[in-house]
Amino acid sequence: MHISDGVLPVSVSLAGYAATAVAAAWSAKGTKAEDLPKIAIVTSAFFVASLISVPIAVTSVHLLLPGLVGILLGRSAFLSIAVGVTLQSLMFQMGGITAIGANSIMMGIPALMCAGMFQALRGRSPVRRIAVGAVAGGMGVLLAALFLAGFLYLGSEDFWGVAKIAIAWHLIVVCIEGTITAFTVSFLSKVKPDALDGTPLFQWGKN
Repeated sequence: MHISDGVLPVSVSLAGYAATAVAAAWSAKGTKAEDLPKIAIVTSAFFVASLISVPIAVTSVHLLLPGLVGILLGRSAFLSIAVGVTLQSLMFQMGGITAIGANSIMMGIPALMCAGMFQALRGRSPVRRIAVGAVAGGMGVLLAALFLAGFLYLGSEDFWGVAKIAIAWHLIVVCIEGTITAFTVSFLSKVKPDALDGTPLFQWGKN
């Protein structure tokens, strides 16, 4: 799910970069040095998962993992996704350079929303964590698809048809990522429960 160069108006591209800069700074401020190895691993997984894609006009369909990234990293999720999106664009031309900001927002904000939902609802029961994880995994993809539709509509009404097709295709990805996230949460709950303790979105009195 990458927007190409030439799709978005200059004003939207610049706004995307500005919003990404603010969100990345906020995300970095809440990131601790000891969390960097974990962030590197999750960012690598996000980077690799997104490389296998099916082109659809001005965008593409592939695994996104915003829900899982949000669950594992919490507040640091946006920084992770912004780095991954930037590297994909610069190294593999996946997504336009002018759209790096928009692409980061498109997947980074859903990751933060899923992180907030998981942190608020996960509870202590393993079964509940798995269920909430599954919902977060699927919700992350759906939210990203809706952001994509919004950006494409801002680009031009001509892209609205592409947006609807992209949303339809990503309904399949919603199910796949919900399942992947559920299995991951289940596994980590058994072998390394603290891996599910992503950085809290808000740390009152600390930042």
